[in-house]
Amino acid sequence: MPVTEWAPRSQLELPATPIERPRFPAIDVHNHLGRWLSDGAWMIPDVSALIAVMDSCGVETIVNLDGMWGDEVSANVERYDRAHPGRFLTFCQLDWALLATRDGVAELRASLDDSHSRGARGVKIWKNLGLTIRDADGSLILPDDPRVISVVQHAGELGMPVLIHTADPKAFFEPLDEHNERLDELLQVEEWWFGDRSVHPTFDRLLDAHATLVASCPGTTFIGAHAGCAAEDLDRVEALLATAPNYTIDIGGRMAELGRQPRRFRQLLERFPDRVLFGTDIYPASPEQFRLHFRFLETADEAFEYAPGDPIPPQGRWTVSALHLDEPTLEAVYRGNARRVLGL
Repeated sequence: MPVTEWAPRSQLELPATPIERPRFPAIDVHNHLGRWLSDGAWMIPDVSALIAVMDSCGVETIVNLDGMWGDEVSANVERYDRAHPGRFLTFCQLDWALLATRDGVAELRASLDDSHSRGARGVKIWKNLGLTIRDADGSLILPDDPRVISVVQHAGELGMPVLIHTADPKAFFEPLDEHNERLDELLQVEEWWFGDRSVHPTFDRLLDAHATLVASCPGTTFIGAHAGCAAEDLDRVEALLATAPNYTIDIGGRMAELGRQPRRFRQLLERFPDRVLFGTDIYPASPEQFRLHFRFLETADEAFEYAPGDPIPPQGRWTVSALHLDEPTLEAVYRGNARRVLGL
């Protein structure tokens, strides 16, 4: 049998605790509802069907990170925020390639003003800043570039929180060899590998730039996407939380990483219960995925699949264990922290 066909099934007999609805109404601060990731089609063809899923699962509000800029902001705001008040909040993005032009900073600050006037409630910064966006001389533009700092400071002046995704999982920057724990995934999606040092910075350089940007914009509230962009190194995440009171994190897309170190993540939550936000990064959203996240946060279940139904777990060949958070922490993570950060 080729090793690629090996899909072992756990023989553990363990209880499974279904959670139909969260202990408290949930605000999902990390999701995609627009046309950015779906080749121009709306990620959600039927908004009423999504709202039915939200209602059945106790999800109060979803933050839509796909506003982009210009007319696309208006299209998202009209389709979601204004058509269904209180259920959706749209974040804009920025065309960072403009930094390669002489007036790029002014244009990006003006873009923020325009998006804000169109109804955008925050800003999403994606990983292309640091990995693919290049300056006029061909060099990569990193998050700690002074021009980036100037633009992000302006977001703070407008009262727009910034959800930022820097780099990617650490394994995506490691050699593609027998030691890479995400090899299954990288062999399927080759463009997610950033381990060529002649093309991309190191993971550490990118995360250092991330921290410098946060420290340089004390008037801007940040949400570090995907558990602060370093779910494999919670010491690094905790250090930034300790030095930057304007910094929070979401858990979107990182159940696999956080669930293999549940006691360590609980320690972070116990130290910073007001700085962690519920997010899923599941699109299109489904009841099964929402309820899997509730199980992860609320129960004491051990060694369960973070991607049920997948013969090979996509983010690593392991299972996860739940956090079993107490009620005050659950209320803060599900809803309270997001209400503060989003100005609700």
